[in-house]
Amino acid sequence: MPDWLKNAVFYEIYPQSFYDTNGDGIGDIPGIIEKLDYIKELGCNALWINPCFDSPFKDAGYDVRDYYKVAPRYGTNEDLYRLFEAAHRLGIHVLLDLVAGHTSEEHAWFQASGKAERNEFSDRYIWTDFWISGIAGHPYIGGECERNGTYMLNFFKCQPALNYGFLHPTETWQMSPEDAGPQATKKALMDIIRYWLDRGCDGFRVDMADSLVKDDDEKKSGTCAIWREIRTMLDQDYPEAAFVSEWSNPWQAINSAGFHMDFYLDHWNNGYHTLMRDYHSNGENHSYFKMDADGDITRFLDDYLPRYRASRENGYMSLITCNHDTPRASYTLEESELKLAYATLLTLPGVPFIYYGDEIGMRYIDDMPTKEGGYTRTGTRTPMQWDSTKNLGFSTADPEQLYLPVDDGTHGESDYIPTVEEQMARENSLYHVIQAILKLRSEQTSLHADADLIVLCGEKDKPFVYQRGNLIIAVNPRGKAASMPFPCQEAVDGKVLYQIGEITIENEALKMGAQSFAVFIAD
Repeated sequence: MPDWLKNAVFYEIYPQSFYDTNGDGIGDIPGIIEKLDYIKELGCNALWINPCFDSPFKDAGYDVRDYYKVAPRYGTNEDLYRLFEAAHRLGIHVLLDLVAGHTSEEHAWFQASGKAERNEFSDRYIWTDFWISGIAGHPYIGGECERNGTYMLNFFKCQPALNYGFLHPTETWQMSPEDAGPQATKKALMDIIRYWLDRGCDGFRVDMADSLVKDDDEKKSGTCAIWREIRTMLDQDYPEAAFVSEWSNPWQAINSAGFHMDFYLDHWNNGYHTLMRDYHSNGENHSYFKMDADGDITRFLDDYLPRYRASRENGYMSLITCNHDTPRASYTLEESELKLAYATLLTLPGVPFIYYGDEIGMRYIDDMPTKEGGYTRTGTRTPMQWDSTKNLGFSTADPEQLYLPVDDGTHGESDYIPTVEEQMARENSLYHVIQAILKLRSEQTSLHADADLIVLCGEKDKPFVYQRGNLIIAVNPRGKAASMPFPCQEAVDGKVLYQIGEITIENEALKMGAQSFAVFIAD
């Protein structure tokens, strides 16, 4: 396990929307380099960069055309090497985004695989041996290549599935994970990993990590075996490299597949969405951090705690403020609510991830036209808002040239457009709250990823109170004051390290004002 993960806080960058240095309207790698000091000052010491490899961008780079080449719109391979070096000088680690389960239909492997004559790439993808295109629930596409067969998709039509085999083949054209074709695919994946680790990358976030072996069993035993082999390689040759999975099942991803971290994602079948995004089309909102929503922390804890306890000995669950696939929490939460939500997420166990712009409360634009396969996700991918200059400081290009339009203040009930400049200048802004919490997290080992979590009070209609090492954290997101016996007597006379709102302890009772948060240290 890389030791640096204990105190890591990641900042996720969607590169095309972060900062444009050459005036073409698209963010680039030199732009990330230029803003490293900002990221460091915020308190983040690690980056996750969404796909930056060569691509036709039919799915915003998750359709890779060449794993060994940086997309020209972002710069060059040398620019990426410079980013690694510049980040490391500041003590910042860098993860790249690894799309392991599929490629673009324009990838050279697929172009060769689709040829009629047999070649070394014929078995790199999953092909039937006839033209029928719907089999056992999997999507297949025909009529695109000269080969006599159809190919399986992983997601969009432009993303043919790489062949890691079927756990239990039932058709003559299906291969076992141990067959030569799937073994060659696995070796190609490992070669890509080695290539970028050798050039300064510190690890990878793996897209759709649980999707490799097809018709896998409930335990994902076929897919887990592949990642466990890769983990063995890492432990032997790259012990400081870190891997985080898009899996949202730490029992499998961490304990069985060997990932160091697993995202606790915003899926509707787990407790995470109940914190910030439990809203519905009829206007009802039951999110825990929504002040007037009558949220219930038990819905989160009942799902989160078993996952945490089952995986904490082997790795870290990663809570996110948002990512490129989910609506920003600011869609329904006001700044005062975001402060409490993010302060809580950043003081829970595991390795947290902050999505670019969430630290200033950037808005989700729900009527944004789709871009590069983004669909409803597009509204979360708008340009970073740096200052009040042209294009909010993102780019000097003409507005119509921008990758996506910047927030113009016409979306939602308020015309407020947050910027880094404004948030940094305003005392007690969301930016300053996050910066203060991250400073505290860095200074207090009790807030590091591996420190214990003990829930002291996790009941509906009471403050949520939990212990991390020698620290007690309490949050009351409701719009009215709350009072309860202080659940840890050792901290009754302790020092308040940080607070939001009114907090008092009188006669061994914790009194929390409306929308309040506090970190106590026990004597």
